Amino acid sequence: QVQLQESGPGLVKPSQTVSLTCTVSGASMLTGFYYWACLRQPPGKGLEWMGVISYSGSTYYSPSLKHRTYIARDTSKNQVNLQIVSVIPEDPAVYYCAALKTLILGATDRNLYDYWGKGTLVTVSS
Repeated sequence: QVQLQESGPGLVKPSQTVSLTCTVSGASMLTGFYYWACLRQPPGKGLEWMGVISYSGSTYYSPSLKHRTYIARDTSKNQVNLQIVSVIPEDPAVYYCAALKTLILGATDRNLYDYWGKGTLVTVSS
């Protein structure tokens, strides 16, 4: 059973860089042949797809976030790392990681994913 666990700082200040981690258990990032996606859900809004990293390390980003978002993997720790540069007031959200076997760019339908983490809340305040 694949399990995903997000973690992050919780509270960040505007213009700071926030780093979030998704720890994967139950599957190897290298041999599991999953695509590891990052999504977020701002308060009162729907899911927003941010990007995805493949089992081979290829990354794909949302056009609206690609200039501020970086997704990387640490295969030694079996983790996906999401970094958002220059946090703005629109960034507060619950941030999720999810896994799927087929690459579907922009997917926001939860049913398309095989596994989800519980999410981690990021708030922005000075």
